[in-house]
Amino acid sequence: MKSAAREIITPRPKMSLTIPQGMAPVEFFNSPTNLKNLAEENGLFRTPENLLMYRKLIGHSLEFDTSIILDTSKHILDPLGRPVRRDQMSRTQKKVWNQMTRILFEYMLKKYSDPAQHLVLCGEASLDATWPLNKPGVPSIRMIHNHFIVFPMQDLETAKQANPTDQNLTDSGHHSLFLRHLSGVYHDFLEILDLQILSPISTTESSIKLTGYPQGLPSWELKGGVDMLKNQYFWHEYEQVLLGFLDFYRTFFSLVSTGDPKVPEQANFPQQVSEVLLDSSRFQRVARDLREQVIQDPQFANEIRWRPAYKQLLYRDDKGRLIVTISQNSVGNAITELLGIVVKREEDEAAYAAAEPGLIGRLLEAREKLIEANIGEVIAAPSWKTGEFVPQ
Repeated sequence: MKSAAREIITPRPKMSLTIPQGMAPVEFFNSPTNLKNLAEENGLFRTPENLLMYRKLIGHSLEFDTSIILDTSKHILDPLGRPVRRDQMSRTQKKVWNQMTRILFEYMLKKYSDPAQHLVLCGEASLDATWPLNKPGVPSIRMIHNHFIVFPMQDLETAKQANPTDQNLTDSGHHSLFLRHLSGVYHDFLEILDLQILSPISTTESSIKLTGYPQGLPSWELKGGVDMLKNQYFWHEYEQVLLGFLDFYRTFFSLVSTGDPKVPEQANFPQQVSEVLLDSSRFQRVARDLREQVIQDPQFANEIRWRPAYKQLLYRDDKGRLIVTISQNSVGNAITELLGIVVKREEDEAAYAAAEPGLIGRLLEAREKLIEANIGEVIAAPSWKTGEFVPQ
């Protein structure tokens, strides 16, 4: 079977909320009204730190699909003022965030133990606060997300091949900056990280053979497998990968913005930024070329995300290894597309209703693991008010 990105059709129910006339969908999705509904109608579990696990009603997969967000909507009404990256969370929030991630990922790996049968991934994404509220394709809830998704491999095998020029795969042209123009220096810079548990691995070796993704991104194998998720030093290294990425992103786009090659004030690895990035003629040339394109092309200029936005994935490859990778997060490029999966949601109430009992049952089963950890309280949404699925 040819290795190629896949386009999968995921049925979704009809939206339960009415968008006011004259209001763009993404404006409404960011409103306190929608966030309140998300928790009350689709919430599963909440911690004292306001980490909210909820059912993805318009999601990626009907097999298993849930998210955790840092729900700051009740005390930060300004959508642009909410935390959108893990480095903006408090120490306590990050500790519980890591614990919930570990528990849910362990559940998925145990429930779906055969990599030949299911693709298992956990994808953390920042939602860049510099995005215009009404821009099409922009993430709808401006708070840091963690996605937990399972795709049956059979569904991916029978799905049609995606258009390789789809903006969701090309990241509206921005992804190519890191892959085609800066891949070498990007890899070189992230090699400065002192990692003991995470071991570098090429995406040629760790990519999903069916799709051929991810492509060319710095990637690391988690030596020791799932048991290492209990090791706090793994989460330290996972954080180091993010901090290194943020240095790269800030340095590059600061250079594009000002033309001035300087080390960002908040750099985590200032010496390496100076010696590896700013001493690279290629790094500076690509920034100059992009700067000129921004000046000349207003449409392209509007696509630039000046503040760092990322997607950090933990996924299981074909050989059962756990792999970490990281990329920028730009317009149109959702978490699954790093693995070559373009999800098209189509309203199909009958198809969704047929799959909903099984999906909710698995989400409630996963929630039991969080209950056992005693880190929060369940949410009795209408469809699972008594802890069992009840059609609405």
